[in-house]
Amino acid sequence: MIRIDFDLGDGVRIRTLDPGDAEALFDLVDENRDRLRPWMPWEPTTRSSADTLAFIEGARASATDAEGNGIWADGALVGTMGLSIDLRENSGAIGYWIGGAHEGRGIVTRGCRRFLAEAFGAFGLHRVELKAATGNVRSQAVAERLGMRREGVLRDAARVHDGYRDMVVFSILEHEWPST
Repeated sequence: MIRIDFDLGDGVRIRTLDPGDAEALFDLVDENRDRLRPWMPWEPTTRSSADTLAFIEGARASATDAEGNGIWADGALVGTMGLSIDLRENSGAIGYWIGGAHEGRGIVTRGCRRFLAEAFGAFGLHRVELKAATGNVRSQAVAERLGMRREGVLRDAARVHDGYRDMVVFSILEHEWPST
């Protein structure tokens, strides 16, 4: 497991979730369920803190991924962010979500910036991608702010509660990421 503890300033921190965070994470999911439902395939199956505990334990069991991290703002859990890593391809995929009360504050963009710096620095990756549903313009805007290139659309690539969503794929390569 790759443990994360990033201080982003202004009272925002990203750190690896511990089993003791399971109930707070479930409560946050439950409070944001209507917002998450159109985009997140795991929303319908997250029905108890046992489900969020299983997510945390699964993320902590990975030897290669930097998944299962909570985003805290002023001491409160407000979302999650992670980076799955494919060692064979020397690439990663970043994913996140944030509660509605904290949306629009730049927290996700700042967190993604930090993860990309680690991906291309300490982790030595060549490529990182971000996928967002075609209707999820906020997540697409995050990718664009990060300087990621839109590569195309994967048809019916994400299964959600009411069917399938097309996913826009964005990526950035190590030589495209600013080193400063």
